[in-house]
Amino acid sequence: MTELAQGWITAPLAAVVTIKTGPFGSALHKSDYLPTGIPIVNPMHIRGGLIQPGSDARVGEAKLRELMEFRLAEGDVVLGRRGELGRCAVVGKVEAGWLCGTGSLVLRPNGSVEPRYLQRFLSSPAVVARLEGDSVGSTMVNLNQGILKALEIPMPSLPEQQRIADKLDALLARMDACRHRLDRVPGILERFRQAVLESALRGELSSEWRDSNSVSMLSWRSVTLADVADVGTGSTPLRSNAAFYSSTGTPWVTSAATGLAYVDTAGEFVTPAAVAAHRLKTYPPGTLLVAMYGEGKTRGQVSELRIHATINQACAAVRVDESQASKAFVKLALWAQYEQMRALAEGGNQPNLNLSKIKGLAIRTPPIQEQAEIVRRVESLFALADAIDARYTAARAQVERLTPALLAKAFRGELVPQDPNDEPASALLARLRNPAGHEEAPPARRPGRRPARARAKESVI
Repeated sequence: MTELAQGWITAPLAAVVTIKTGPFGSALHKSDYLPTGIPIVNPMHIRGGLIQPGSDARVGEAKLRELMEFRLAEGDVVLGRRGELGRCAVVGKVEAGWLCGTGSLVLRPNGSVEPRYLQRFLSSPAVVARLEGDSVGSTMVNLNQGILKALEIPMPSLPEQQRIADKLDALLARMDACRHRLDRVPGILERFRQAVLESALRGELSSEWRDSNSVSMLSWRSVTLADVADVGTGSTPLRSNAAFYSSTGTPWVTSAATGLAYVDTAGEFVTPAAVAAHRLKTYPPGTLLVAMYGEGKTRGQVSELRIHATINQACAAVRVDESQASKAFVKLALWAQYEQMRALAEGGNQPNLNLSKIKGLAIRTPPIQEQAEIVRRVESLFALADAIDARYTAARAQVERLTPALLAKAFRGELVPQDPNDEPASALLARLRNPAGHEEAPPARRPGRRPARARAKESVI
C-alpha cells in the first residue's frame, strides 16, 4: 500500500460493511429454479457492473420467504465469489428484494462507505488480482468471507467518496461510449475491403485505366479456376505411425493456416517416409491455399504459401498459370468469393467443399495489364484500411490501459479535490461504532504526509 492522500485512512472491509454469503447446501438447489418469479443473482448475472437477471434463475414466493435473510436491499453491493472475480454491482431500486445466489456475496455498507465507491474499488484490476491471489481453488477460484473481511480499503471522507464515484461514473461512461464507437471499426473495415473487392471485379476500379488505354470491358472473359490454374490437394499421414512426423523435415500445412494472408511456417513436419507412403506433393511458394473445410470461419479462406510445403486434404492447392492470369488477381477474386464458396459446401453438421467445386469456381478476368492495375489499386486501398486498423488497435489498447490507471488515480485521492470541511473517515467510523461518543476515534492507518497533488502517481493497491 502506498502513501495515502491527506486525511485518508485504510480500514478492513469488515469495519465498513457486513458480509453475507448467499444460500448454499440444501438451502437452494437448481431444482428450486423457476422460469418466472423473483430473480436470483449469481455471478453470471453480473456484467459490466450491472445486474442482468437470467430467465431461468428465479424462485417463487414460498422459497423466497424461506430465504428472507438473503434478500438484496437497495444500496447493497453484490459480489461474485466464484469463477471470474471482480463481478460486482450496486443493488438499485429495481433489484431490491431479489435473491442473492449461491455463488455470490452481499456487502451491506454501514453508512461509512458509498456503495458506488465500494463497487469500483472491488472491480478494479489491482484489487481483483489481489483477491485472485488470496482465493482458494485450483480449477475455479473461490472467495470466502475471511479474505474479503481482511481486505483493506482506502477511505476518504464520505462526501469525497461520493464525488469520486460521480467522477468515475462520468469518465467511465465516456470511455464505454468511446469503446463502443471504436468497436465498430473492424466491421466497417471488413465491409470496406469486401466492397473494394467487389468493385474491382466489376471493373469499376480500373475504368480510368481502360479509358486512357482504349480498352473495353468486352475484353473481359469468363473462365473457371481450372482454366487458369492447376488445382490439387494433399492428405494426412497416418497419425499412429511415429515415423511419419518429426520436429524437422517437410512442412505440413492444414486449413487452420489459411486465416492469414501468407503462410510462412508450419506447425507440423512430415518425414520422407510419410511423403513417400502417402505420395505427398510438395507445393512451391506462390501456391494459393483454399480451405475446403474446417471449424468456424475457416471454410472458404484463402492464403498463399511463402514456403515449400505439403498440405492436408482439407486444403486445395491452386497454382496459377501466370500466362493466363495474374496470381495476385486470382487471389483477390477468391477472396471476393468467400461467402459464395461457403454456400457451395455440402454435408450435414460440417459441410465441406471439394476439389470439383473449387475447380468450377467462375472468375471474370480482364487482360493481364488491367489485372495488374486492379491489383495495384486494391493493394493501395487495403493498405489504407490496414493503417486505420493499426490506429484502431492502438486506440483500443489505450482505452483499456486508461481504466486501471483512472481507478488507481481515484483510490490515491488524485481524482477530485478535497474539502477541509468534510468529516474525516476516521471520525465517521468512530461515530458509527460508538454513537454515544464513549470511544475515541481510531488512529488513521498510513496517514498521508503530503497533499495528494504533490505525490507521485503510484498505485494504492
